[in-house]
Amino acid sequence: MKITYSHIDVQVREAIEDEVAHQVEKLNRLLRQYEDDSVQLHSSLEKTPRREEFCLSLNLTLPNGVLHATGRAADVRTSAKAAFAEIEVQVKKHQHKMRKDHVWKRRRARGMFKPGEALLAD
Repeated sequence: MKITYSHIDVQVREAIEDEVAHQVEKLNRLLRQYEDDSVQLHSSLEKTPRREEFCLSLNLTLPNGVLHATGRAADVRTSAKAAFAEIEVQVKKHQHKMRKDHVWKRRRARGMFKPGEALLAD
């Protein structure tokens, strides 16, 4: 996965890189089927001037789509966690659509009890 940063100050860059490295490991587990060179992650950090708030925006470029996520928080690490949590949900939903899981209905196994049913003793 190629990772690029923009608009990040030197003071907060270390905190961002540590958190991003941890979160990228999680994303790599979800994105195993893609080649490493075909996946790109671009992040940019903005600070709201009137209040102590950071906004981290992520763009994840996959071979078959582009996903966008933002995370807002008072701390840099917390905004990164929020953005990566959002992008993780989007990746799972994207993979669900690509596999066309919504088309195929799963059948219940016969002889299994439905939730809420109890075994009747004779």
